[in-house]
Amino acid sequence: MPAGGRRGMWKTGKLTDKSQILAFLETDRLYAAYAIGDLEPEMFARSAWAGAERDGRMEALVLHYTGLEPPPLLLMGDVGGLRAILEETLCPERVYLTCRTEHLPVTRDFYVWDRTIPMWRMVLQPARFRPVEGDCVQLTPAYADQLAELYALGGGDAFNPTQMQRGVFYGVLADGQLVAAAGTHLVGLTYSVAAVGNVFTHPDHRGRGYATVTTSAVVAELLRRGIHDVVLNVGQENESAIHIYERLGFERYCPFLEGPASKQTEGDS
Repeated sequence: MPAGGRRGMWKTGKLTDKSQILAFLETDRLYAAYAIGDLEPEMFARSAWAGAERDGRMEALVLHYTGLEPPPLLLMGDVGGLRAILEETLCPERVYLTCRTEHLPVTRDFYVWDRTIPMWRMVLQPARFRPVEGDCVQLTPAYADQLAELYALGGGDAFNPTQMQRGVFYGVLADGQLVAAAGTHLVGLTYSVAAVGNVFTHPDHRGRGYATVTTSAVVAELLRRGIHDVVLNVGQENESAIHIYERLGFERYCPFLEGPASKQTEGDS
């Protein structure tokens, strides 16, 4: 680990060695799936990583990814190590935080959350996939504007048109207009991991199974490409979406929290 701060027993510093980063992320691969995808060259160039070691062993990691707005900030590992990282090495101003429930108290020492959203990380084992057939089409980057318009109605907060270059998107067209879509947040072929997301249906076209059909098509294509670990995030209160994903074979893996947050200022308590 490069030279960095030291808080008590912790040694912190920025990380640039992919093999070192991956070795730690693999200790909880399914929770760290998004971060593993960010090791792909295009995403890695937009990422800042910091770790905390104790007795020569890395026990905590923070990832700051600048490719989205607000930039995601992932916390993983020992609470004490995370505190040391945030205090000494990596604590950006405005972020979209992702952390385990046990990390919440330490985040509040550094950030003011706009809101905390209880989430499920869901995962799909390829053998458990139960596809649902339907009429949908694979979307090329030519559909980027229509996708952005669709998501502007209330979905796809984490959508960036650049995701279409390497990602997988399927949609349903009605009279030539895109009325439903599902896609990916990332596809990491190198590390055999992908994150499904950007699932949204126009309010006037709901109740017709479009979310299930498009999500199924996305998953089928990911598996065809040899992706082993397919994950997604869903709000714990979103029972309708959870039902769709479980119908396709996804299972709940772990709870976590996410939400926009700003670094504390002197007046914050």
